[in-house]
Amino acid sequence: MKFRIIIILFFFASSLHAQKYTISGYVKDAGSGEVLIGATVVDKNEPGVGQATNVYGFYSFELPKGEYTLKASYVGFANKEIKVNLKENISLNFNLEEQASSLEEVVVSAKRSDENVSSVKMSTEKLQIERIKSMPALFGEVDVVKSLQLLPGVSTAGEGTSGMFVRGGSSDQNLILLDEATVYNASHLLGFFSVFNPDAVKNVEIYKGGIPAKYGGRVSSILDIQMREGNNQKFAVSGGLGTISSRLTAEVPIVKDQSSLLLSGRRTYADVFLAFAQDENIRNNTLYFYDFNTKFNYRFSDKDKIFVSGYFGRDNLGFQDLFGFDWGNATFSTRWNHLFNDKLFLNTTLLYSNFDYGFDVNSAGSGFNWNSGLQEYNLKLDFDYFLNNNNTLFFGANAIYHVFAPAEIASKDSNIQDFNLQNDFAVETALYVSNQQEVNDKLSLEYGVRYSSFAKVGPDSVSIYQEGQRKMPENEIRTDVYQSGDVVKYYGGFEPRIGVRYLVNSKTSLKASYNRMRQYLQVATNATAGFPTDRWIPADYHIKPVIGDQVALGYFRNINENKWEVSVEGYYKWLQNVVDFLPGEDVLLNDRIETAVADGIAWSYGAEFMLRKNIGKTTGWLSYTLSRTQRQIEGVASGEPYLARYDKPHDIALVLSHKFSEQISFSGNWVYASGAAVTFPEGRYIMNGQNIPYYDDSKRNTSRMPDFHRMDLGLTYKFRDVNRYSHEITVSFYNVYNRKNPFSIEFRQVNNNDATFNESEDGPVTSTRPAAVKTSLFGIIPSITYNFSFN
Repeated sequence: MKFRIIIILFFFASSLHAQKYTISGYVKDAGSGEVLIGATVVDKNEPGVGQATNVYGFYSFELPKGEYTLKASYVGFANKEIKVNLKENISLNFNLEEQASSLEEVVVSAKRSDENVSSVKMSTEKLQIERIKSMPALFGEVDVVKSLQLLPGVSTAGEGTSGMFVRGGSSDQNLILLDEATVYNASHLLGFFSVFNPDAVKNVEIYKGGIPAKYGGRVSSILDIQMREGNNQKFAVSGGLGTISSRLTAEVPIVKDQSSLLLSGRRTYADVFLAFAQDENIRNNTLYFYDFNTKFNYRFSDKDKIFVSGYFGRDNLGFQDLFGFDWGNATFSTRWNHLFNDKLFLNTTLLYSNFDYGFDVNSAGSGFNWNSGLQEYNLKLDFDYFLNNNNTLFFGANAIYHVFAPAEIASKDSNIQDFNLQNDFAVETALYVSNQQEVNDKLSLEYGVRYSSFAKVGPDSVSIYQEGQRKMPENEIRTDVYQSGDVVKYYGGFEPRIGVRYLVNSKTSLKASYNRMRQYLQVATNATAGFPTDRWIPADYHIKPVIGDQVALGYFRNINENKWEVSVEGYYKWLQNVVDFLPGEDVLLNDRIETAVADGIAWSYGAEFMLRKNIGKTTGWLSYTLSRTQRQIEGVASGEPYLARYDKPHDIALVLSHKFSEQISFSGNWVYASGAAVTFPEGRYIMNGQNIPYYDDSKRNTSRMPDFHRMDLGLTYKFRDVNRYSHEITVSFYNVYNRKNPFSIEFRQVNNNDATFNESEDGPVTSTRPAAVKTSLFGIIPSITYNFSFN
């Protein structure tokens, strides 16, 4: 008995001696009041003891009783130190002043200087919005997604387009989030620009692998974009006048230090120039897009804050009164941040996403209207629990209600019947938990699991086919009818995630990761660039969800006081239940989608090399990706493995910026990529006097487009500030050496004197065989942009 009392007293005394107190709070930009994501707060004498802020600028960690000097730091801001006498739990906020960059030390990273080595994260890239804005771009229109295409493992869909393929995944396998709301089509002008106005964007992060358990729903990547909150200190206006569009952003402090409103708009004016055309047919055409971002936030107390944000964008194309085409996105996010105590943080989010498109066709008093779209209603609960200095727990849940409206066609001819495809409904849910653990000075882990489920629900009608026979109308044996709310099909499963970092020394680390993802929605399309007419189809009675697994290994090293970063990553990804078209099938108007597609497996593997310089007059990176992407689907290419359309073995990007002085800076990009895999015709046949190319599906994607390469250059002159007014002018040149990169190759009969024949790559031909005629979109394109700000 005495022995037990001694043991209890010993542990009690030890706990008193080891008792720790919690320091927590927010790190903010003193100039605007916006929180800083990824800022670090550490003990100045023990830099290894501390914490980085989460996406809402909150941090929390423990220290024993005593006196400390705490240091908050964030790239591009002056460090701030505060002395504390710690004898109880305290709340401590830091307001950091922006640091004027000297010519000798220009920082272009939005992360801590050694994060490349010290963080357990791998296959993850952050891009600072100022870096994105400095890059030369098509028509001078700065583009977030095009900037991501310059990173290793991310390839472009084609010349001038904003679609992207990540580590061998198709474009629909990327989850694109704007303030946590899903953006289903992120393109303007049929893919030439993305929907993200850089003036409204605060943070851009892409996960190519090692994806945290809080994310799900796609098997290739997560693109997480957060909007700016707006200045809660003073009124500010910024904007720009460009070659084809203009932007204007206003930041309004509703209550200083407590509430602000951001309003940001952008519109093209190509349609304005059309009005001056001499050809009346051109003057009557329509061509423009616009987008509008808004965000409101209000801090009720140090423990409660709400955010309300929205995005609204639309494209409109029209050819006289004969044809009209418009599409657009709308997202709405309402978030409530609540701090239960100095360790437990909750973000509750209610989300709405809508994507729709429509055609209007008129022909000799006839024609039709076509409308299609989808909606998503999403509720999320995300908890951050700062257990102790070595463990941070993340857990939560979300539920999504999907509505799919594939096609609703209204005829303008009373003799032709209207046509509607059956709407689809589904409920998607998930639970997750993960932990970031510092095992010791060398070893760090991030591990967790996600359980996701998907229920296709009624009303619905399902065709049942003969067992062992191809799903065709003639093999249908019955139709099962489901009422509203009935479960048509249920899918679900666990998605484990783990990441490991081993610190070899303060400059070098080795990392490994594994993640499983489930994707319950797929796009059925023959295109690669993510066009608005793509049809999203949910997993259902016949179509299974895609299951993706990926492993990655990496070597990371920083050189010369973190001025240079070197990394090498290798990955292998394999997918199940990937769908592709059966030969000769179409899905746009197919009410039995299962008859037009087949499923199978896909796999991709590769190596990514990156050399990046973050500090100095000259900054930028050189990246090279070596990869291979293949599929094998029964009924496609004779059941043999074939290359994916977006397989590009070699991809190189060089991105540079140089600051000559405080006023003058230069930027340049050079990219090279292997040509996309394509199917060229094996021959031709004549029908009704027309030459029709013949394609052999057993040779799907065995040919290639010509290799792609291009150089862009830009020069910026920053005028001297006048009071609170800043302005600059940027001149850029897209495709400086006028490379005629192929957009498409068409096979058709030409005569030797045909003007288009000169574009052929096949040399002289006669009218007895087809010529390969290359179409290029862009030669050299100069542009000029004037940017300004007032605060």
